[in-house]
Amino acid sequence: MTRSSSYDYQALLACGRGELFGDGNARLPAPPMLMFDRITQIAETGGAHGKGVIHAELDITPRLWFFDCHFEGDPVMPGCLGLDAMWQLSGFFLPWLGEPGRGRALGVGQVKFTGQVLPSAKLVRYEIDIRRVMRGKLALVIADGKTFVDDRLIYVASDMRVGLFQSTEGF
Repeated sequence: MTRSSSYDYQALLACGRGELFGDGNARLPAPPMLMFDRITQIAETGGAHGKGVIHAELDITPRLWFFDCHFEGDPVMPGCLGLDAMWQLSGFFLPWLGEPGRGRALGVGQVKFTGQVLPSAKLVRYEIDIRRVMRGKLALVIADGKTFVDDRLIYVASDMRVGLFQSTEGF
């Protein structure tokens, strides 16, 4: 596999079908649970801890599925979807490095919500800073993340953990 430093929507969809990292390995969720439209930067170095960085974006339109059901008459993107996007991106880092297995979110140290994504927004941007990559019986990434809406910081997550498993039975 050739590692790219960015991925467009079609490449993300290919990842969801198992075509990017190979059969049996990590996949991104398919729409509508895929929570970003492109990865604009991914690197093994850089970021706040010097261990790697991922930046991604989601275009916001009033037609997005969650605005119709969360909440009726008061549409807002659920904060848990922003956290899930940051887990998705953190988990993408391991197979991008060449690690095999199926990804699962394992936890988060702390999450703070200080804003919201409304249908009038234009762009959500995610920034993930890799803290640590562990390779052994279990491949694990620990990362910190930030979510911005139209360049305003609205979510901060620390110590997000995602692991890759050879088998998810019994998990």
